Amino acid sequence: MEKIALIMDPGTRDMVINQKTIDRLSKIGEVVINQGGNNVGSVKPLLQDATVCVTSWGSTPLDEELLAVCPDLKILIHAAGSVKPVVSDALWAKGVRVASSAPMLSMGVSETALGFTISASKNFYNLNANLHNGLWAEGKEDIRELYELTIGVISGGWAGRHYIELLQPFNVDILLYDPFVSDETAASWGCRKASFEEILEKSDIISIHAPSIPETYHMFNAETLAKMKKDAILINTARGSLIDEEALYNHMKAGNLKYACLDVFDPEPPAADHPLRTLPNCIMTPHLAGLAANGLKKIGQHVCEELERFLAGEKLLAEVTQEMLAKMA
Repeated sequence: MEKIALIMDPGTRDMVINQKTIDRLSKIGEVVINQGGNNVGSVKPLLQDATVCVTSWGSTPLDEELLAVCPDLKILIHAAGSVKPVVSDALWAKGVRVASSAPMLSMGVSETALGFTISASKNFYNLNANLHNGLWAEGKEDIRELYELTIGVISGGWAGRHYIELLQPFNVDILLYDPFVSDETAASWGCRKASFEEILEKSDIISIHAPSIPETYHMFNAETLAKMKKDAILINTARGSLIDEEALYNHMKAGNLKYACLDVFDPEPPAADHPLRTLPNCIMTPHLAGLAANGLKKIGQHVCEELERFLAGEKLLAEVTQEMLAKMA
C-alpha cells in the first residue's frame, strides 16, 4: 500500500487540492496531510516511510535529510509548475521519478494567449474605448479576423504547443521558433519551424511562450522589435524578462505595433509610473494567464491521474528529468 505525503502548507493545499482529489488519492493509499508550515520540522514526520510525495509552491526541497526518512520514495509529483525549487542532487541520485503540473498551468496560459489573439485582432480594446467615449463604429475598419494571417509562436513547450493546437481551427499560417523542436515534429503539430528573424519579419501576431533563461533574456529588444511589422500584435504570457520594456515603450511610442498584450512584467508588479501604463494600446493584465481561482483545482486532478499512470506502469504526461532542467523555466 502506498503512503502519499501531501507536504505543501495548508493554504497552498486548499488552493490546488479539493476533497474530491483527497478521496481519489485515498483509494490508492494512506494520505497524510501537512497541517503546519513548509519547514523541515513540519514536513519530516509526514515523509516517514512515504512512497509518494506531493509538493507545490513554497514546499521545502527534498534533500538528503528528508530523503533519509523515506528510503522507499518512488515518485515526487509537483502540484505546481517548475520543479526546480523542490528537487535536489540527492533526489536525482536516488532515482526518484519526478512529474510536474506544468501542462495544467500551461493550458490556462495558452487559452489566455488565444483570448488576446482574438480580441486584439478584432480590435476589441480600441472599439470598447471608443464606445465609452460616445462613438460607435469608428475603428471597425481595423478589425482583422483570424484568417490568412501569419502567427509566430516563440517556443514549443507545453504552453506554446497547446496554443498551436488551439489555433488549428483557424485558417492561419503558424510559424514556430524553437531550437529544440525538429521540422518533422513542428509539422506534426500543424505549424512550420522558422528562424526567429523570419517570425519577426513575417508575423502579424507573435505569441511568446519561451522560458526565462539566460539565452532568452530581452530577446525582444530595440533591434528585434524593429524587425516586426508596424501593425503587428505582440503577446507575452511567458515571463517579463523576455522583453526589454524600455525598448518596447520607445518602439510603441513611435507609432509601432497595433497592440502589445502583456500578462507578465519585469519586475512584478510594474511601477505605478511605468511608462507602458500610459499607452492605450498596451493591454496589461496582472499575471493571470495560468490557472486561477477554481481552475487551480485541475492541478489536483492531474496529480491523481499522473500517480495512477505511474502505478500502472504507463508513460507519465509530464515527467521531468535532471537533463531537462537546463532548458526549462
